[in-house]
Amino acid sequence: MIYFLVRILFPKKNISTVILLSLLICYSIEFLQLYQDEWIIRLRKTIFGRYVLGQGFLWSDILAYTFGILSISFIEKIILKYKKV
Repeated sequence: MIYFLVRILFPKKNISTVILLSLLICYSIEFLQLYQDEWIIRLRKTIFGRYVLGQGFLWSDILAYTFGILSISFIEKIILKYKKV
């Protein structure tokens, strides 16, 4: 989802830039889950906070973000390759 959002916001950027920016956003959100202050805990108890900020840090989420972003970028490269022909 983040990859598509970044691609929509920056349609002229090359794929590697979109990959790096997407990973940076995803990793930042995931590592932000390690921060446990009262105000952010209250925010995480809301629907918005739960879905955007998440509840807890997991290394498996880092792997899932990486796999997902690399997979969709690979699919995009294939589609663009055949679209030009």
